[in-house]
Amino acid sequence: MSCWETVADYAFRSLGYGERLLPRSEFTLCQQVTLIGSGMIWNVYFGTLALVTGFFLATAVALGKASAHPLIRKPSEWFIFLFRGSPLFIQFFFAYFAFLSLKSAYPFFDPFTSAWLGATIVLFFNTAAYSGEIFYGALQSVPKGDLEAADAYGFSGVTKFRKITWPTMLRLAWPAYTNEAIFLFHATALVFFTGFPARQQKGDALYYASYFADKTFNPFVPYPILAAYFILLTLVIISLFGLVNRRLNRHLPQDGRARLRLRPTLAR
Repeated sequence: MSCWETVADYAFRSLGYGERLLPRSEFTLCQQVTLIGSGMIWNVYFGTLALVTGFFLATAVALGKASAHPLIRKPSEWFIFLFRGSPLFIQFFFAYFAFLSLKSAYPFFDPFTSAWLGATIVLFFNTAAYSGEIFYGALQSVPKGDLEAADAYGFSGVTKFRKITWPTMLRLAWPAYTNEAIFLFHATALVFFTGFPARQQKGDALYYASYFADKTFNPFVPYPILAAYFILLTLVIISLFGLVNRRLNRHLPQDGRARLRLRPTLAR
């Protein structure tokens, strides 16, 4: 089988398309690169969906924590503390068994026991908590002069937030938020180790990397391939977030613009 035939058979296997049976012998480099790349589709799905939806919850949580009303502030503080204070792997574990228990009583929760929905929800809440704290810190750092100028121009309420507070908050938080996005996509590799099942071997990138490592007894080929995919994904994230960063700071002189700096989180 040529490499092109391998790509045609396995490129979308993680989605249920193509060859059903995994290779059993004579594992080639092309097979490993193709199948691990196929699994990356799920990692990109988990990270993208959690990041996009978590952005809006993070904004709401940051505003809630900055509120003077305790009934709004306290739930936001508890939410951030809960998801920042516990390991992500434990959150996956408890969420899976919580959904499994609810499924036995309410069939509606059946999809929540699958990785495509259940794991995404956990990542959604986790990144919302971390991003909410980032946005809260940026919200506290909005220059008072900007707010006073907005008051002088007659801005108030939603208009003041939309035109002054929110853009400034994003501009201040964006470098740190970029690092959170990178960590979130790296954290999607944990889904394979959680209770959420890979149905019909439709697993993520780590699922296929572990398969080849077990079959060949040589982890030094599939795992570097997996790392290379994540490095490429990180470069894409840095590039996309860099474009947004330049857009947010387009009104500043070139030398005064905040530059994105990669500061990977080694442990959470």
